[in-house]
Amino acid sequence: MAQADLTKPTEISVEPGELPETMTAWVIRQDREGEPADAFQLEEIEVPEPGALEVVVRVMAAGVNYNNVWAALGQPVSVFRYHPDEEHHIGGSDASGIVWKTGPGVTKWKPGDEVIIHCNQASYEDVEVHGLDPLAAPSQKIWGYETSWGSFAQFTKVQAQQLIPKPKNLTWEESASYGLVYFTAYRMLIDQCDLQAGHKVLIWGAAGGLGVFATQLCAITGAQAVGVVSSAEKGELVKRLGAVDYIDRNEFKGMMRKGGESPDEEKARFKESR
Repeated sequence: MAQADLTKPTEISVEPGELPETMTAWVIRQDREGEPADAFQLEEIEVPEPGALEVVVRVMAAGVNYNNVWAALGQPVSVFRYHPDEEHHIGGSDASGIVWKTGPGVTKWKPGDEVIIHCNQASYEDVEVHGLDPLAAPSQKIWGYETSWGSFAQFTKVQAQQLIPKPKNLTWEESASYGLVYFTAYRMLIDQCDLQAGHKVLIWGAAGGLGVFATQLCAITGAQAVGVVSSAEKGELVKRLGAVDYIDRNEFKGMMRKGGESPDEEKARFKESR
């Protein structure tokens, strides 16, 4: 393990199709799980080689999600439980970048292609990935959380099926910002619930990453979204994104769950809330 110089990350001096020996990455190790500022350390680490049906992508921009905080804290479970054979964890479940090297069997992508990366990984041997529901596959994992080699590095290793062409009208940063949350919102509302015009939708945390896309999907389809937020400022944000109104949960603190409540106290709160 080599500490990297934050002011001088590894210079990429190889052309697409070739990989350098090492790269700079934000790395979590099990013995320093805790506060993210301590758990994440910049290290010089080996660059992974792509295996069959895998691709190594040079990361141009990486998105940040709350699962990175969970990974750092080791809560509710340590990420090393998901990949016990690896001593390090490189997080990051959103990215845009350039295909740098392809593994055996990859025919759709070539070095130099500009892509974004979705976060769902699964074994090609699971029947669920072949026209059914890949998220129901027994082997399904979230890249950069339940796997290592995420986007918080100069290079990331992914399955070829995770790649999507980068939108030409978006910057690298914009392209890396929406995958996990937008695709999740789309799956929940469009794919699973068949969202239609006139539907009424209550969105908890409407000003968060998932919520802002859920709100916009409702607006696009003609559904009526009401956002639950923690301030009037956030409420006005979700209205600008298309919500018909918002609820500031801090105006209803008596309805919120409290730690240490007895069953009778909880029932009384439910009754009052109604």
